[in-house]
Amino acid sequence: MADEVDRRLNAALDEAIDEYFEDSYNNILENQTKKQKKRAYVERNREDGHNRLWKDYFCDDPTFPAHLFRRRFRMNKEVFMRIVDRLSENIPFFQQKRDAVGRLGLSPLQKCTAALRMLAYGCAADAVDEYLRLGESTALSCLSNFTEGVIDWFGPEYLRRPTPDDLQRLLDIGEIRGFPGMIGSIDCMHWEWKSCPTAWKGQYTRGSGKPTIVLEAVASQDLWIWHAFFGPPGTLNDINVLDRSPVFDDILQGRAPRVQYVVNGHQYDLAYYLTDGIYPKWSTFIESISLPQGPKAELFAKVQEATRKDVERAFGVLQARFAIVKNPAILWDKKQIGMVMRTCIILHNMIVENERDGYTQFDTSAFEEGDSSRSSQVDMSYSTDMPSNLGNMLGVRSHVHDRRTHEQLKNDLIHNIWNKFGNDEDV
Repeated sequence: MADEVDRRLNAALDEAIDEYFEDSYNNILENQTKKQKKRAYVERNREDGHNRLWKDYFCDDPTFPAHLFRRRFRMNKEVFMRIVDRLSENIPFFQQKRDAVGRLGLSPLQKCTAALRMLAYGCAADAVDEYLRLGESTALSCLSNFTEGVIDWFGPEYLRRPTPDDLQRLLDIGEIRGFPGMIGSIDCMHWEWKSCPTAWKGQYTRGSGKPTIVLEAVASQDLWIWHAFFGPPGTLNDINVLDRSPVFDDILQGRAPRVQYVVNGHQYDLAYYLTDGIYPKWSTFIESISLPQGPKAELFAKVQEATRKDVERAFGVLQARFAIVKNPAILWDKKQIGMVMRTCIILHNMIVENERDGYTQFDTSAFEEGDSSRSSQVDMSYSTDMPSNLGNMLGVRSHVHDRRTHEQLKNDLIHNIWNKFGNDEDV
């Protein structure tokens, strides 16, 4: 009887041990299967991605012609290759290196193309994986390093204040258009911030709308953006943004080139911007006439509103070229959002410089040849002799904010526009 009990106990124990090991084995297989499904490394065959990109756009006989390159990269090939060469020479991230087993990594073309596609199409980071063969985290790293590199190596040249030569060209174009002393148009644009932190939404949201970040910009007729101030919350209007903006810092600190021009027989020494009706009546702003009375006022309002659209056109072209600034911003970091905006403006100006000869409407060659009819002059030496003390800054500030000068300049411009275009039926 005792032997039978022992035999049954041993049989039950063996059965329990077999079930335990079987369950353990099944759990191991299941865990291995899950790890295979969620493995961190995916063999993307990055060499084929580079070869495909090279044959499509960069070889001697590419698959896609130049106009399709311009459409998909938003710029001509020489501009893109200039960016790639500069970044690969100076930034280690964009230099192609070999890994521990001697295999080449991603090429500079792949990394720059991934970043540019994300800027141009506003797509997610993993959207470029299938064509360029790089993962989501790598694409985000490409975007971060690309924006930082473009700002560092191209920002001083393509997001600069106007030099004396630039100012003279802008003044000449403004004089041809009927606005002597005008150097551009100023306005603000709002960029929706989809991923705005909940704690900040009240600061960045106006009324029942969406959270936005404001860009203040100055643009000229060729769509070059000369001034960009990005970052104020969307609850601020244009006047509040102007109070924070550094747009007049060079003038107040005595670092701006001296400008002189004549309108209707009166001489002025401060250049001005064209604005809409919200901006204050300063000597550096000229707005339209909301309810024009008489043919002179009507003509001035028509010409001023048509000319002021330069900055609106610049905003529209910037958003059309780079969909990332047209779509709601999905980035969390405000600093990274600002870098994306600055990068898009720099690339926009590079494209303008490369293509402006094809659409610039105003020829200033007559002025360059010494035409005596030029009424605007720029002192080619910066006004560094002006002391930057507090009393002088207050005097310059009061001169910039002078309402009487604004009214006199506006009346002189009304007469100048009438004398220049009053008999032109096409205006």
